[in-house]
Amino acid sequence: MRTFKDNAGRTWTISLTVAAVKRVRDLAKLDLLDLANGRVFERLVADPVTLCDALYAACKPQADAEGITDEQFGEAMAGDAIEHASKALVEELIQFFPNARERAALSRVVQTMDAAMDRARSTVERRIESGEIERAIELATADTTQATTAGSSSIGSPELPVSIRAA
Repeated sequence: MRTFKDNAGRTWTISLTVAAVKRVRDLAKLDLLDLANGRVFERLVADPVTLCDALYAACKPQADAEGITDEQFGEAMAGDAIEHASKALVEELIQFFPNARERAALSRVVQTMDAAMDRARSTVERRIESGEIERAIELATADTTQATTAGSSSIGSPELPVSIRAA
């Protein structure tokens, strides 16, 4: 079992069992066991709405007991709460599998994804700090401004074709 706190200070417990996996599949339309193509982790990381739907479905018995709707659950999920909840869900998913080799392989996949995301963040930070992104924006803005200025000077009556002028 893994826990996380939402932004309302509530502690949620994720315990992935067969029943919880079925609830996630039925309510969130996400098959947590479809790991063959890596799309599950990608969807959970890339789409916070899908992640929160999956979390709510996994935690639904607790939410029902506390009278928390999925809307109320979602209202309390943002920022760090999403990051911690995501980590808890992924760790719980890895531990769900009965085969130690599968758990080890999934753990390596998650570590590889985390490392790739860290590299991407570092690259963006480096590009921001170096001014590269700002220069690219300025260049794109200058190109757009020049194109607009060049286009605006040609506003007027179009030249009539010869056949119309002769008539």
